[in-house]
Amino acid sequence: MQGNLSAWLVKHALIHRSLGFDYQGIETLQIKPGDWHSIAVILYVYGYNYLRSQCAYDVAPGGLLASVYHLTRIEYGVDQPEEVCIKVFAPRKDPRIPSVFWVWKSVDFQERESYDMLGISYDNHPRLKRILMPENWIGWPLRQYFIVLYFIKIQDAH
Repeated sequence: MQGNLSAWLVKHALIHRSLGFDYQGIETLQIKPGDWHSIAVILYVYGYNYLRSQCAYDVAPGGLLASVYHLTRIEYGVDQPEEVCIKVFAPRKDPRIPSVFWVWKSVDFQERESYDMLGISYDNHPRLKRILMPENWIGWPLRQYFIVLYFIKIQDAH
């Protein structure tokens, strides 16, 4: 089922994939990394000028990594916001996604945290460096393999 934003993107020949709606009825779209920055600018101009949050997760061991953006458009008043969820998937081997810092400045620390925890490089981010872990930390703590190794180490200690 296609939502309003997906229909608008199709009308303007902007490539994406509809992933349906979440449990709250929020439309979820997949955008390719190479198209993400252009579509982010278009969404901002279209009225999605508030980035509510950005996060990232490891889809599955050996699989893709995902960067997730929750955007809000307040056209008809704060009591009727339009929300959309954008997912950008990147390969685990070289996870690179264009940063949207220059579109939504509020993504600054959020993209840095995703880099720090999962190793996703956000191209053109002005300060992409570790934010939670020490600079000399090796690895990406929220990747599936790291979590499994951590629990094995805990079990071996007991």
